[in-house]
Amino acid sequence: MERAVLITGAGSGIGLATARLLAERGYRVLGGVRKAEDAEALKGLGVEPLFLDVTREEDLRRAAEAVPAGLFGLVVNAGIAVAGPLELVPLSAFREALEVNVLGALATVQAFLPHLRAAKGRVVLMGSVSGLVALPLMGPYAASKFALEALADALRVELRPFGVRVVLVEPGSVATPIWERSLRRAEGYLKPPPPGTEGVYGRYLEVARKVAERSAKRGLPPERVAEAVLKALESPSPKARYLVAHPGRARETLLLRLLPTSLRDRLMARFLGV
Repeated sequence: MERAVLITGAGSGIGLATARLLAERGYRVLGGVRKAEDAEALKGLGVEPLFLDVTREEDLRRAAEAVPAGLFGLVVNAGIAVAGPLELVPLSAFREALEVNVLGALATVQAFLPHLRAAKGRVVLMGSVSGLVALPLMGPYAASKFALEALADALRVELRPFGVRVVLVEPGSVATPIWERSLRRAEGYLKPPPPGTEGVYGRYLEVARKVAERSAKRGLPPERVAEAVLKALESPSPKARYLVAHPGRARETLLLRLLPTSLRDRLMARFLGV
């Protein structure tokens, strides 16, 4: 029988790569999008588009009515990147990151759990290495991904009696449009530095710009993350977490988690040039 999988945030990047791969493997794929042009692109891949904003209850309710009764997989991928020095990030921008990346993720799981329970299906949450190590200038994004780690840990045990598996995929830097979009958005929402702090924050922002540009050019192809999602869906005994990163980035993440805090902070300060 054809297995149905819903992917949120399927219009670009990891979501689009995952939709393409699953459609090629014979799944019935439903892709959540917010733009008409993204919907048309998905149709060309044999994917059924659903207009879905994960922060809108009416969208989630309508999508839940449209999907098959027995939904095998739910890939909770929709997310945004909010970054910058925490003093300069407006609370409205921080709230948006939490609304989309955390509450939107939970609302999505809640909306489709009856379908997943019927099929003893799987939930794949799209985390990040930023949910393992919080780097400076990435505070809002990291906070949202740390929260997603907590949701995954709780859901994995709570849904076990129903036969619903919960898996977290943790990508490192991935070459997707999210970096360029986040840079443009940050230039619009960051507050001006307070008097006397311009030199320090100016250096910070230059470092952030270079890191984002490097990630966009040298990050892993999103297809690598899509392969991890496929493994999470198809493995008879999926792991709780799949870290998807360049070997060097994976070692760096592990090292930063193990280092004494004082040494870690000195290394990060040197990276920022302070």
